[in-house]
Amino acid sequence: MMNTNNFLLELGTEELPPKLLTQLSKALTGNLTKQLDELKLSYAKVESFSTPRRLAVLIRDLQLQQQDQTIKRKGPSVNAPEQAVEGFAKSCGVNKEALEKKALKGTDYYYFTQDKKGLNTRELLPEVVDIAIKNIPITRAMRWGNLDFNFVRPTHWLIMILGADVVPATIMGLTAGNTTRGLRWTDEQEFNIDDAKGYQKTLMDKAKIEVDFDTRKAIIRQQVIQIADEKKATAVIDESLLDEVCALVEYPCAFSGAFDERFLQVPEEALISAMKTHQKYFHMLDAKGKLLPAFISVANIKPSDLSVIIKGNERVIRPRLTDLEFFWEQDKANTLASRLDKLDSVLFMKGLGSMGEKAKRIEELSGYIAEVIGANKTHSARAGLLAKTDLVTDMVGEFSDLQGVMGGYYALDDNENNVVATAISEHYHPRFSGDSLPSEPEGLAVAIADKIDSIVGIYGIGYKPTGSKDPYALKRAGLGLLRMMIEKKLKLDLFELISKSASLYNFQTDIRDEINNFISERLGAYYQEHGIDKSVVKAVQNKPKSGTNHVYDLHLCIKALHSFMQNENSKSLIEANKRLRNIHKDFENFSGYSYDYTNGKITINDEVVVFDNQFDKNLLDAFIKVEKVISKNQQDYPSIMQALLNTKPVIDDFFDNVMVLDENLEVRKKRMALTNLVLWSFQSIANFSYLSK
Repeated sequence: MMNTNNFLLELGTEELPPKLLTQLSKALTGNLTKQLDELKLSYAKVESFSTPRRLAVLIRDLQLQQQDQTIKRKGPSVNAPEQAVEGFAKSCGVNKEALEKKALKGTDYYYFTQDKKGLNTRELLPEVVDIAIKNIPITRAMRWGNLDFNFVRPTHWLIMILGADVVPATIMGLTAGNTTRGLRWTDEQEFNIDDAKGYQKTLMDKAKIEVDFDTRKAIIRQQVIQIADEKKATAVIDESLLDEVCALVEYPCAFSGAFDERFLQVPEEALISAMKTHQKYFHMLDAKGKLLPAFISVANIKPSDLSVIIKGNERVIRPRLTDLEFFWEQDKANTLASRLDKLDSVLFMKGLGSMGEKAKRIEELSGYIAEVIGANKTHSARAGLLAKTDLVTDMVGEFSDLQGVMGGYYALDDNENNVVATAISEHYHPRFSGDSLPSEPEGLAVAIADKIDSIVGIYGIGYKPTGSKDPYALKRAGLGLLRMMIEKKLKLDLFELISKSASLYNFQTDIRDEINNFISERLGAYYQEHGIDKSVVKAVQNKPKSGTNHVYDLHLCIKALHSFMQNENSKSLIEANKRLRNIHKDFENFSGYSYDYTNGKITINDEVVVFDNQFDKNLLDAFIKVEKVISKNQQDYPSIMQALLNTKPVIDDFFDNVMVLDENLEVRKKRMALTNLVLWSFQSIANFSYLSK
């Protein structure tokens, strides 16, 4: 029976960056298990722990001894040059005489065989841990003292124990032991971990520290909800804020505080931003969904007198809210329109001019888009012109996450039309995956204008995203564009939109096709989230018989093709299409035929084709029916799909009973013309070659 034991690694540090804590923890665990796997050391379970001052990994039932191995290496043949044989022997650490000769498929080869005894896990762990820690990816590493190594924060203690025994090691200048640390201000600031498996319980019993991140996060969530319930309010728990707070505390103790109601005259988004960004506070709403003059914070210890901490936090938040109040009143003293000139001194991007120039481009683009999608052109253009003016306000200068939002408030204060104010407020949407879209057509016009201007401009000066790098978030902007066009059912031609934007930049090179392809490629990511296979998307994107570049039209086609693929008859129809393609791929120069869509007749070199064979006639009739559906319902893709499916039995009969490449050249020409037209009908919906497995 294999001997196993539990292994605990804990690295104690100064406070780790809260936004990196889970990333650091996953990296340490991943590095550790990767090396154990490479050493062929088995284990039953891996648990990761992390707090602001520690990263820990518990490996349960770790194999204590490597299995013995027999290493076999095949070398050169016995007829190989002497130098090759000597080189092989040297690489094995033996002389040529120690090699064996074995036959393989009639040829003798040199072989090296060695029995290797498995090493003791205890002896392997120091190097395993050292490499695991050093391989944690760190962007900005710190050095401390006169040591020649670095880490994200200075390290202070190290635990390495197998069961109850310390694993001797010196890593990062630290001598491994079994002593950990509690909170800095508790009675028992240092204590021992007597056994690896009791690590989590020992930290809780001795120092009230919950080392499991998810468990601690759940505790904080429950405490915040409970406090809000006591106040008959609803706590708004932002998940990213909850993660950050969890990474800031080891012994969470939530509490509530209050601020003066007069601050509620400031837009609530600004108040929430100040509480969340600067103070890491959760805000509360009343029964009507209105912001309450209160907050919930989480301390890192349960104090004997909580009122001291509450008063301290109330004292800290007051000047921040006072600043907001001042910014709000100061900014309202000047209209957004009066700030347009200031945008000329704000750089949009080197090589693309100022934000003032961008505002004028957005104004024109917004008006153009509004006409196409049926929005109010005047309001859209006005909102486009003013959309960036809040960038030069004091409020947005202090809280950059409020851009757009504050512009909407200031527009209302300037007595701008409500539609204009809403469009300004929402023009950055969608800002991230799953974010809401602008609620009104005018907002959509401005949001699309802003995003296409950025994509075309940045792409146009050569800053194209790569597979791993997208510093200007052009992929996200492209996906946002597609979402708006699809989910709001906008009949916008993407290529024309790009062309309009490019013309406003006066670019010398034509990059429209490249940008169009770049944005269209984002469709794969969009539909992946909706459970649609990328082959379906590619098939529609690459159909030769398109006639439109409307994203929403492509969407309708993709949805219809996805549904079509669920039909059991689709596979055989796709195979029929493949067979048709295979017939014609060797006859690419076949020409001289045409189809009269009015009279339903095929001609070759201006002579009407007459079919004698019934299967030929049936296929022609089926083709005519499909073309009638296509001409009548050009964007009714489900109907076109059904019409194609209806041809399946006719196509099957055709292939079962006739020879397309007939020896009679006249018959061959007729059938080549007919089958090529049928193949062309398929192209009205997709390039089915992408669907063939």
